[in-house]
Amino acid sequence: MRAAVTSRVGTRTGGHVVVESLAALEAEAVFGLPGIHALAIWDALRTSKIRTLGFRTELNAGFAACGWANVTGRAAPLLLSTGPGALNSLTALMEAASSHLPVVAIASQIPGALIGRGRGYLHELNDQLASFTPVVKWAARVNGAEEIPDRIAEAWRHALTPPTGPTYVEVPVDILSGAAAVGRVTRLEGMPPAAPSPASSLVAEAAQMLSNATYPVIWAGGGVLRSAAWDELAELAVRLDSPVVTTYMGKGAFPSDHALAAGSACDDAAVQELLGTADVVLAVGTELGAETTAQYQLRLSGRLVQIDADPSRIGATYPALGLVGDARAVLRELLGSVGARASGSGASRAAAVRDRIQRGLDSQRRELERGLLQAIRQSMRAEGISTWDMTILGYWAAAHFPVLEPRTFLYPLGSGTLGYAWPAALGAAAALPGTPVLAIAGDGGFLYGMSELVSARQHRLGAKLLLVDDGGYGILREYQRTAYGQEHGVDLVQPAFESLIAACGVPSRTTTAERIEADLGWAMEVEGPAVVVLHERLTSAAPTR
Repeated sequence: MRAAVTSRVGTRTGGHVVVESLAALEAEAVFGLPGIHALAIWDALRTSKIRTLGFRTELNAGFAACGWANVTGRAAPLLLSTGPGALNSLTALMEAASSHLPVVAIASQIPGALIGRGRGYLHELNDQLASFTPVVKWAARVNGAEEIPDRIAEAWRHALTPPTGPTYVEVPVDILSGAAAVGRVTRLEGMPPAAPSPASSLVAEAAQMLSNATYPVIWAGGGVLRSAAWDELAELAVRLDSPVVTTYMGKGAFPSDHALAAGSACDDAAVQELLGTADVVLAVGTELGAETTAQYQLRLSGRLVQIDADPSRIGATYPALGLVGDARAVLRELLGSVGARASGSGASRAAAVRDRIQRGLDSQRRELERGLLQAIRQSMRAEGISTWDMTILGYWAAAHFPVLEPRTFLYPLGSGTLGYAWPAALGAAAALPGTPVLAIAGDGGFLYGMSELVSARQHRLGAKLLLVDDGGYGILREYQRTAYGQEHGVDLVQPAFESLIAACGVPSRTTTAERIEADLGWAMEVEGPAVVVLHERLTSAAPTR
């Protein structure tokens, strides 16, 4: 294999066609790490204007691609090698699928003539393509260098077609490293086709329901953010004088400091009652999944209007009048049909929800956890991006952290994975270098991506990290104690994090609950990455009643 690669030096290869295709689609950066079968792609990147962001594992490269796609809404290429390298990315691609992020995975493969033959070729899988098909929304294999541009463009379009999501293309190594008799690729069409529009009669019916509603509520999910529909959503909420509830994945679709904002605490009784007593609920871009609907126990007494790009989701959880299409386009159609309502009770209904939740939290006396959320919010500008692991403070944030701008709250609820926050923050920082980015992770989750401290240095990525060290898997410790009365396997022997961080050449501070706002402020002023370490055991939020 080494001889085959060496003999192609100076030759235009399939790897060059891959990189030319990405450039023709206006890719700005690629995420990944090299592997022996994929080296032709990396050789082509050496002379390309596309930014190469190399990570220490494919898992973290995939999470970084998720971060980039999340904050930009643009496709993020993820470069993988054959076999184990490709498989290492599956958790990140599951997150991309769950959160509908347009990550375009491009993997090498063993020589085409040997696929599926079981000859013991290096990195051989019986059917690598089949490993990805259940996870991504579209997958294909390239059978010749001439197919590379069209296949990659097709993957790009599928990734960006609502509902957006990850795609996968694999290219055998003999095609990647072989001479390519293909003209230079200069332009490809990567824009998706126009999303379908609902029938005008359905839009009119939904508009009439909303206009006649006495107690409407808007329920905004991640589809609002993916379609950049936040302005249309806000205009409709004001026109209807309707409180707005966001899902965890929809945080930022409506600003938390707006008078009509009713928060995202979907497990709290005040939010459940607001939704349950509404005469019309408009659900926009949410699948109404288990975490959003109290494990499907939420009961709606009024009518439901559901906007979703995926027709299979309409009515899947609750009977609904379905408007199938991109959230932004459908909201614009509704705005053309819904008249302004007289000023009513929307703001007072939303305020009642917020006040009831605050009183409930006051009664729980969780000053430590609430103080940490407040310190994080105070240390960041409104447009600052926070990325959260599935950790106790992340659970608090999903329900109670105020988010003021769209695409600034990144949380892997769909996959529920550990290890997401730090590499996702690096992807976000790469995409928006002038924007503050803070990852919040527990010690267990951080160890998944600890090695990316040096990636942050190497690529001059200025993301910051708040590391909450509680000596183990804190949230699992709580669940285990609640369910079984005892703990087992959830406590961890940890490194001296401050020493480890220093060994990676990254500045850090050890903080306390009293000093954390000042220490986060210090981190935000540091050039490049920085870490604030908090050694503290937190307690999960309990739903308020």
